[in-house]
Amino acid sequence: MSNPLIHACDDYLVMEPGKKERFLNSDETLQWLEKLLEKFEELPQDLKNETSIKAAAKRLLDTSCDLEIKPGFKVQWFAIRLDPPAF
Repeated sequence: MSNPLIHACDDYLVMEPGKKERFLNSDETLQWLEKLLEKFEELPQDLKNETSIKAAAKRLLDTSCDLEIKPGFKVQWFAIRLDPPAF
């Protein structure tokens, strides 16, 4: 289970093989994951029971930080905080 503090973060660092690192907000990161999953002929085993690509992408965002897009190549995303929390 993911740390609840991750859900307090609205931004992600996204890394793809052969590309520069990018900073995306949570909506952009979710859309990015959806586009990646749409390219799969078959979803990874742990995502097959999800009701939609959007649900699968949301599950990835909430529970993981990488996805193998082809053998030996992974994309990664990490929740980050750009602004200090206001306590």
